[in-house]
Amino acid sequence: MHEETDLVATEEPLEVRIQTAQGEQPLLITMRTPGHDQELVRGWLHSEGFRPLGDLEMVVDPATPNVVVLRSMAVEKLLALARAGFTASACGVCGAGSVERLTLTAPPMHVHAGPLSARWLCSLPAVLEQAQPVYRATGGVHAAGLVSPQGTLLAAFEDVGRHNALDKLIGWAWASDQLPFGDHVLVVTSRAGFEIVQKAVTAGAQTLVSVGAPTSLAVETAVHFGMALVGFLKPNSLKVYAGADRIEP
Repeated sequence: MHEETDLVATEEPLEVRIQTAQGEQPLLITMRTPGHDQELVRGWLHSEGFRPLGDLEMVVDPATPNVVVLRSMAVEKLLALARAGFTASACGVCGAGSVERLTLTAPPMHVHAGPLSARWLCSLPAVLEQAQPVYRATGGVHAAGLVSPQGTLLAAFEDVGRHNALDKLIGWAWASDQLPFGDHVLVVTSRAGFEIVQKAVTAGAQTLVSVGAPTSLAVETAVHFGMALVGFLKPNSLKVYAGADRIEP
């Protein structure tokens, strides 16, 4: 046995508050990897159905770097989210009627892209890994990336939370006018649970590929919305759980 210095991924809480006439009200507390906090909050709001971005302002005080205060004319919509009791968790917000409720916030799915090559899809984790410096240094974070049909990695974000990594990507896309994702391919390093598919659907993704396993509700949701869902993505193999007609050998 010997001692050595090792790098570990940073994990700190982030508290999101709403500025009201009566003062600040709590909205969300989540554990995350610091950095791209505004993208994280925007993406979370988008996934929970908050529209539009409009006049939303995020205030960060250097004295309290783990706190983001939201200011918006749509304060009642934000307070409604707080009253609904949304929290970030490992299991997501599931249960009876989840898919039906998602229909209210998801954009229509119009698939125009041609078939995707299975061989090409298998190459995407390696493409994403090139944009994962924290993972290479620590092995302790997830990532979500967006790849164009031409194979260009448009953006990628890392976080200790798989939901957070995807929220950061969606928040970036929302602020950059890159939503819906459309025929771009969404790549995640986590399992494809319902909460990941839910966020992908609200972002208008037509194809979601994951290095991990899907869940039953994730598959049901992907089928319901016409989204191609691929799991167990490896260099030489994959499994298609929805949209098999859009994946070619």
